[in-house]
Formats: sequence, structure tokens, C-alpha cells
Amino acid sequence: MLTEFSDYLRYELNRGTLTVEAYLRDIRQFATFMERRHEAGGEELLAKASTADIRAWIGVLAEQGEKPRSVRRKVQSLRALFRYLLKRKEIVANPAADIVMAKPDKPLPKFVRESEMEEVLSREVDEGFYPFRDRLILELLYTTGMRRAEIIGLRDADVDLSAMQLKVTGKRMKQRLIPFPRQMAATLREYLGRREAEEKEAEGPGRGAGLLFTHKGKAMSTTRLTEIVREGLEGTSAARKSPHVLRHTFATTLLNNGAELNSVKELLGHSSVATTQIYTHLSFNELRANYMHAHPRERGREGDSAGQKDAPPDGRGEIKN
Repeated sequence: MLTEFSDYLRYELNRGTLTVEAYLRDIRQFATFMERRHEAGGEELLAKASTADIRAWIGVLAEQGEKPRSVRRKVQSLRALFRYLLKRKEIVANPAADIVMAKPDKPLPKFVRESEMEEVLSREVDEGFYPFRDRLILELLYTTGMRRAEIIGLRDADVDLSAMQLKVTGKRMKQRLIPFPRQMAATLREYLGRREAEEKEAEGPGRGAGLLFTHKGKAMSTTRLTEIVREGLEGTSAARKSPHVLRHTFATTLLNNGAELNSVKELLGHSSVATTQIYTHLSFNELRANYMHAHPRERGREGDSAGQKDAPPDGRGEIKN
């Protein structure tokens, strides 16, 4: 049964190798549970499983300390198996259909505090083209909220300095326009001037590689981009330092300063406002943390007895005492 199910996942549903392996691992774990529960063996037990069996298995997993996200995935593996058995008419009902699993809480995105980003972008830049390029990358990501692939894919034709906007190609080749301020326009204009001088000295022209290019005149890789951002954010309190963290920082900064949710959705290129709403929770946490730090009555409740004041919130919207 499981061999045929594996083929079904691979060739009919076009699931990846790791996904198929995870499904089979979960199902074999459930099969072992069924053998112990019913004191019998064989794959045919899977076709006889009931909703009560699945609920009992979930209880055992919880007792064993399995995380809710892991339990949810295991149940989804069973649902896939039983849908397959239904399709083959080996069962008449899906016993996992009535199992309702609570959606696990999504962790709030990590971001860099606004004051820290301003400090990062005000640092003196070393002489030379490439340090200036690295600063441009930080400023672009923070100012526009682009994804890694989007900034790497930028071409000269996508930059409109007179209209002060970028044409960005996102997921599923969907394009959107992102405005940028005069300061960003000035930085881009200076970068293009420096790049032209650099191209004349380089062995191979970099313009064909896109707006950004490496020392060898090739397109920027995601690995190199991440290294540049990590180095640029050194010294900040952000728990993570990556291009995507600057995308989160862009969205959080806009919402903290009064931008409408739908506008942020369009700027980020989200297909649904539900995806963008997570930043409203993050923004509220930031607001609450600032309140806890700033209001004198809140400060008086914690730390005063020890003769200490609350430390400022870190980049995750939490207060460290």
C-alpha cells in the first residue's frame, strides 16, 4: 500500500522527495501505534483506522512532548493517505476529516528598530565603489521593502529617477511600482555615476548583470547579498540580520508611522491583506513596549524598587530588564 501511495505522491501530485519521505515517516509512525493499540500487524490496519484511533494517537504524541506544529503535520499526512484510499475505494470515509487542529501561532517577524536603522545609514562609508554599493543595498531594502530576489533582479530600466519609483518584478512575475524619496534618488544617482567609472576599470562590464554586480562583474548572488546585509547590521539588537529582516523593518516602520494597511500590502507585493496583517500585531507590540518604557507609572511598577529603570525595548518588541 505505502509503495503505491509513495508513487501517487511523487508522480500524480508531483510532491518533492523530502515531502514524500516525511509523509511516509509519519504514516509508519501511526502504523506502529495501530499495531500496539490493536495488538495486530500489517498495513491493512491503516485502512481500518477510525477517528478514535487518530485522536488517541494525537494524545500519545502530546504526552511525548511533540510540538503542535509537528502534530498538525502528521495529521495532514494521514489525511493525504486516506484521500488516496478513498480515491481507490478502499475505504468509504476519511477518518481524519473530522480532526480539527488549531493553527499554530506564527512567530512575529524580527525587525530592526527605526532608531538603529537611522544610525546604520548615517555611518561613514569607506572610500571606493563597493562600500558605496553595500550602503545602497541596505538603503534600498529598508526604503522599499523588496525581497532578495527582487533587488537582485533590478535592471537599470527599472529605475526611474525623475518619477522616483522602481518597477519591481515579484513572485509569479507580478510587477509593482514602489516609490522612493529624494534622498534615495540622490543615492541612486551617485551610485550610477560611481558604477560607470568602475565599469571602465573592470575586466568585464557589469551593466549586463543588472543594477547591482560583484567585483567580477557578475550578478549579485543571494549568499553575497545576505553577507552584505549581515555585515551592515552588525551592532544592532536585531535577533536576525538578513535581507528579509529589512523587509519586515520596512513594513513595521511604515505602520508605526501611520501608513494604511492596504498601502503597505501593495508596496510589499502581498496577494492578500491577511499576509500583511501580521505586521499590525508586531506594530502593536512595539507601541506597547514603548509605552511600558516611557510611562512613569509603568516604570514605577518594575525596577524602581531595585533602583533600576527598564531597559529600552529590543528589536523584537520585548523589554529586557
